[in-house]
Amino acid sequence: MPTQPAFSPDADLELLRSAAVAAGIMALGYFRRDLKTWTKENASPVSEADILIDDFLADTLLAARPDYGWLSEEHEDNPDRLQHRKLFIVDPIDGTRGFIRGDDSWTICLATIEDGRPMAGVVYAPARDELYDAVRGGGARLNGKPLRRREHKGPGPIIPAPGAVHRELAAVGLDYVRGPALPSLAYRLVQIATGVLDASVARRGAQDWDIAAAALILSECGINFEDACLGQIIFNRAETRHGALAATHDKSLRGVLNQALITVYGCPDGARPGETEASQE
Repeated sequence: MPTQPAFSPDADLELLRSAAVAAGIMALGYFRRDLKTWTKENASPVSEADILIDDFLADTLLAARPDYGWLSEEHEDNPDRLQHRKLFIVDPIDGTRGFIRGDDSWTICLATIEDGRPMAGVVYAPARDELYDAVRGGGARLNGKPLRRREHKGPGPIIPAPGAVHRELAAVGLDYVRGPALPSLAYRLVQIATGVLDASVARRGAQDWDIAAAALILSECGINFEDACLGQIIFNRAETRHGALAATHDKSLRGVLNQALITVYGCPDGARPGETEASQE
C-alpha cells in the first residue's frame, strides 16, 4: 500500500473551508422549509439535512484524506478512529433545534485533530454569512480577516448559561448580564472571540464534534476554554463526551464559573477540582 502524503494544517484548513462552504449551500436549501425531522435515541432532534450534509462531508473529506480517521454526530462511531493520529471531527449542523425552527445562528463545524489537539478548524454560520476559521499557531479569522475582539461597554460581563448555573452565579453575587441562549454551542463560544459575549459555559455532555473547531478558534484568540474539573480538553478519546465546560475572556471569571459548574454538575469520580491549571493550548 503506497504511503499517503503528509498534509499541513494550512492545507487541511483550505480543505475544511471549501467543504464548509459547499455544505452551507446545501443546508440553506433546506433552511426555513418543510423538511423531515425525527428524534434520536438520546432525545435530540435530527433532520434530513443533518444526514445529507454529514454524508457529503464524509465523502468529500475522506476522499481527500483517506488516511485520516472520522468522527461525526450523524455517523456511527467507529473505534478504528482511535488508531489514527489525525482525524476529522464534524458536526454537520450544530444547533439543529434552531435550524428546524428557523433560527439563523446554526453552524457547520469541521476540525482536524492530531494527537488529541485541534490543528485546523472552521465554524461556519451560513445564514449569517460568517465563517470563522483557525489553524494552530496561525491565528483566527472571520470571513478571511483577522478575528479581533471588540470590547463592549455595559453594566457587566455578558454570560449565557443554563438556568441552574445562573442561579448559582446569582447566589455568589456575581454582577453580570445574562446572555442570549443561542442554540449552537460552537457559535456561542466563538462569540467570546468577537466580543459579543464575555464568557460561556456548557453543561456536562458536550461532544467532541460540538466543540473541537471552536476550541481551536478560542485558543488562537487567547481565550481560556477548559473542563471545570479536569482542565485541558483532549479530543479523540474513547469517550467523546466532556464534563462541564467554561470559556472565559476575563481571567477573573474563571474561578467563579468553574466553581458554579462544579456545584451544579459535580465532577467525575476520581477528578480533583482545581488540581490542574492546564487549559486548552
